[in-house]
Amino acid sequence: MRAVHNKLVRDKIPEIIEKASKTAYTHILSDEEYISELDKKLGEEFAEYQADKNIEELADMLEVMYAITETRGWSVSELEAVRRDKAEKRGGFKKKIYLEYVEDGNE
Repeated sequence: MRAVHNKLVRDKIPEIIEKASKTAYTHILSDEEYISELDKKLGEEFAEYQADKNIEELADMLEVMYAITETRGWSVSELEAVRRDKAEKRGGFKKKIYLEYVEDGNE
């Protein structure tokens, strides 16, 4: 029986498949294919989080975000610095503020 996946997987998945007495058919992606597949993977992990709402899926999203960050030439510390800077300038989401609408005082 053949199960077709056609997706980016974690580095140890082929080993895990082999240990289960199955054969994994894989190939190494080009840089362009890799970033494209990472972007798809982030969407996949987000959908899984939306369905399950568990910390495992959040961790998967974070792992993919770290890979995207490094693939695009940034460091995780740069990502964190940008996040921290935005939080300082615009705030976080801890106050649970829900913006309903904005009126222009000139109308």
